[in-house]
Amino acid sequence: MSANAINPPVVVAIDGSETAAEAARWAAVEAVHHRAPLHIVHAIGAQVDFGPNISIDQIDYDVYRQEGAAAVAAASEFATAAAAPVGDLDIATFVVEALPIPVLLDRSKDARMLVVGTRGLGAFRRGLLGSVSTAAARHAHCPVAVIPEPERYSVKRLLGPVLVGVDGSPSSIRAIEIAFDEAVHRNVAVRAVLTWTEFNRYIPSADMQEAAEELLSESLAGYAEKYPDLEVQRVVVEDRPARRLLAESMDTQMIVVGSHGRGGFAGMTLGSVSQAVLHAADCPLIIVRAQS
Repeated sequence: MSANAINPPVVVAIDGSETAAEAARWAAVEAVHHRAPLHIVHAIGAQVDFGPNISIDQIDYDVYRQEGAAAVAAASEFATAAAAPVGDLDIATFVVEALPIPVLLDRSKDARMLVVGTRGLGAFRRGLLGSVSTAAARHAHCPVAVIPEPERYSVKRLLGPVLVGVDGSPSSIRAIEIAFDEAVHRNVAVRAVLTWTEFNRYIPSADMQEAAEELLSESLAGYAEKYPDLEVQRVVVEDRPARRLLAESMDTQMIVVGSHGRGGFAGMTLGSVSQAVLHAADCPLIIVRAQS
């Protein structure tokens, strides 16, 4: 059995940007919390095989390697400094001559979590994500944490609860598990949100609310006993799910949602919600798939 199978790493993608540096800091703390190694990966992104009759000066690759080495060295310093108040950090760095998306998706097969930064476009264009973060969120084999540029969330929010979207689907149940695990390691509350919408007008609103509260209770069953000292904040309300999650996230340190999977209650479909929250969240977002 490989070491990774026993203690899989947190993998963070680095490209030399400030957003990637913030991803390295967040990933470092995540790794220490879970006593996992941190793998810092920089993919050169240039095609190696150019085919017959096509050549490129080898010095170009030397420059790419030097830039990659500098990027992972800087990220390693950021990560070490961020992790120091929490605990010791085991770091390995990799400069890979391959395109970023295939490299990261392949490494996600054996990772605890894949961490990527968003593109730093500012508030006006925040709906546009980089291709790497989008591909990771859609196709990675492990949970994916997407970290926004640091100016988009305050230090005070690091003390806030972990927010999780609930709909009763398998990926939602897995998201709850991860949310509680993250909250326990950070010694903060969990805020579980389930929304409903009155599509079928012949069903009284009071009955819809009651059914939603029951579904949330069923989804959270057992966690109070497993984590008796952990505060659990329950939010059940008539609203659009993405809108409510974003509203509830204003004082939270992270959001955890399922990647897809229509739940057991009409009106809370995290497939569309995860995409909407991905493009608008102002705090780290963890996207989770159901375990196969």
